[in-house]
Amino acid sequence: MTHGEQERTLPHIEGGRRAVVVTCSTRAAAGTYADRTGPLIVEALRDWGLTVREPVVVADGAPVEAALRVAVAEGAALVITTGGTGLTPTDRTPEATAAVVDRPVPGIAEAIRAAGVGAGVPTAMLSRGTAGLAGHTLVVNLPGSTGGVRDGLAVLQSVIAHALDQIAGGDH
Repeated sequence: MTHGEQERTLPHIEGGRRAVVVTCSTRAAAGTYADRTGPLIVEALRDWGLTVREPVVVADGAPVEAALRVAVAEGAALVITTGGTGLTPTDRTPEATAAVVDRPVPGIAEAIRAAGVGAGVPTAMLSRGTAGLAGHTLVVNLPGSTGGVRDGLAVLQSVIAHALDQIAGGDH
C-alpha cells in the first residue's frame, strides 16, 4: 500500500488495549510547527480499536526515552513513535528505543523500510527506525514524514492484532 491508499479491512484489536503515540521533534515540542504525523497515527490506532489519547510531543534526545518509559510503566500495549529516525545529529529515537526495549523485533522495522522503498521512496532505506518489546509493550518507530507514517501504518495494519494477541499470551 502506498501513500494515500487505504486498506479496506481494518484489524480488530480485542479488549480495549491502550496505545500511546510519541512525536519526537524538538521543533514541534517548541511550537515552531504543528505535529502533523502524530495525529495520523492516533486516528489509525483508534480505527483499529485501540484506546489512545492525543500524541505526546517531546523534544529529540533524552525526553524520548523518558516518554517511552512512562508509556511502558503505565501499561500501554503499543507505543508508536514518529520522528527522529533519520541521519541528522539530533535523530536519536532508535537509541532511546533501544535503551527501553528488552527484545528486538527487527522484522517490523525491516518491513517498514522495504514498504517505503517499494512505494518508490528510496530514502526510506535511510530510516534507522527500530521495533521491540519492553515487557508486554510493543514499541515501533516510524519516520517523521506523513508519507513514511502512512507506509509504516500500512505494514503494521496487517500484523498488529496478531502481534498484540501474541504479546498478551495468545497462541500463534
